[in-house]
Amino acid sequence: MKIIGKIALGLAALTMTASAAVAQSADWQKQVARIIASKQTYPRAAQMRGEEGTARVKVYVAASGAIERTELVAPSGSSTLDKEALSTPTRAGSVPPPPGGATALVVPFTWKLL
Repeated sequence: MKIIGKIALGLAALTMTASAAVAQSADWQKQVARIIASKQTYPRAAQMRGEEGTARVKVYVAASGAIERTELVAPSGSSTLDKEALSTPTRAGSVPPPPGGATALVVPFTWKLL
């Protein structure tokens, strides 16, 4: 019976550790998304044509925090905005190192005329 109790405690500790890792990863993703979003611009050509939309870009981040590459996973409907979305993460340079090593995250970029 004691062995079962120890296994249960061990599983509870693993669950708590996994929850902390998930929370840390979510915080890191929010921080990275904010850093990248600060570099987003609205291309003048797209503004002049009245182009709006949302593009989703997968950003690959090295364990060091360097942006390795980007990949368009959902286009905005405007090639000008899509090009901007793909280039924005690289303008951020590097970001804080991911808590679990190299990873990728999907970042949405939205352009809306007021």
